[in-house]
Amino acid sequence: MRTAIYGAGSLGTVMGAYLTREGVPVDLINRNHAHVDALNRSGAHITGTVDITVPVNALLPEDMTGKYDIIFLMTKQLNNHETVAFLKNYLAEDGVIVTMQNGIPEDSIAEIIGPEHTIGVTVEWGATMTTPGSSRLTSDPESLSFHMGSMPGIPDNKLEQVKAVLEKMCPVVIENNLPGARWSKLLINATFSGLGTVMGGTFGDVAKDPEARNLAASCMKEVIDVGRAAGITFAPVQGKDLVSLFYWSNPFKKMLAKLIMPIAMKKHAAIEPSMLQDLKKHKPCEIDAINGVVCEKGSLEGIPTPLNDRIVKIIHEIQEGKRKPSRENLKELEMCPNL
Repeated sequence: MRTAIYGAGSLGTVMGAYLTREGVPVDLINRNHAHVDALNRSGAHITGTVDITVPVNALLPEDMTGKYDIIFLMTKQLNNHETVAFLKNYLAEDGVIVTMQNGIPEDSIAEIIGPEHTIGVTVEWGATMTTPGSSRLTSDPESLSFHMGSMPGIPDNKLEQVKAVLEKMCPVVIENNLPGARWSKLLINATFSGLGTVMGGTFGDVAKDPEARNLAASCMKEVIDVGRAAGITFAPVQGKDLVSLFYWSNPFKKMLAKLIMPIAMKKHAAIEPSMLQDLKKHKPCEIDAINGVVCEKGSLEGIPTPLNDRIVKIIHEIQEGKRKPSRENLKELEMCPNL
């Protein structure tokens, strides 16, 4: 069985190291020449909450050959149409692309390769690229997990095959409710990645800052209101019912949500938002595939999303060089109605 991680950056380098260490032959594919050279020369060095170095096999996209049974897709969604069309040429007849991207990417990928070749996975941990060949795991090693679901037409044995590979790294939950799992991850990313990027901080910075925490509670409510209007039943994340924990309809319940937040985020407090990582490198970020999805769906369902609208606006302005990530940006968000 041939396996690849396409877009082996911060998360993919960690995953590739874990899988390789456990005996899974996997190609780590990335466009960054320096990163690929360092991986092949010195191995994948994973720091942070662990410290391991694992010899790996890394490739540039132009060096790919043959067909793969499983391609784990870990690039940003920004160029999905071109990327997936390219990967289709390297997919075995019964192969699958397992999208591990943020947002809700499965439908657009299935339009290109077919639902029978599309599996979705939410990644319940974080990492940050440090130097070429090195990535810092920012989640507690005991709190790593994947949630996986498939599109129609995926045989059970293929789903189990992918599950068996991922379980070499950490526990895998099979989701019969893939949209619910996606929206639960979107709830976390829109809130903690969105606000973390706005203020230039980690998930933990959002959870411990009183003003940011108040905004986070309101952001979560917007996402849940939009998801429910769209017919979504939010799936538990690592055994936690996020709606029960964080949804509020009165000031007392909102206060409880804010009190719970630092505890709930403790094991993932060091995660630096991937959008913030991109902006620091002067690269486009995925704001339109994260908070932007909430705004788009809210508009379709007639649910106002003033806070997510402003988060999108601020992050676009950061990307355009009109402002910087800063706690000062929270003041503009605090002017939103119904906070």
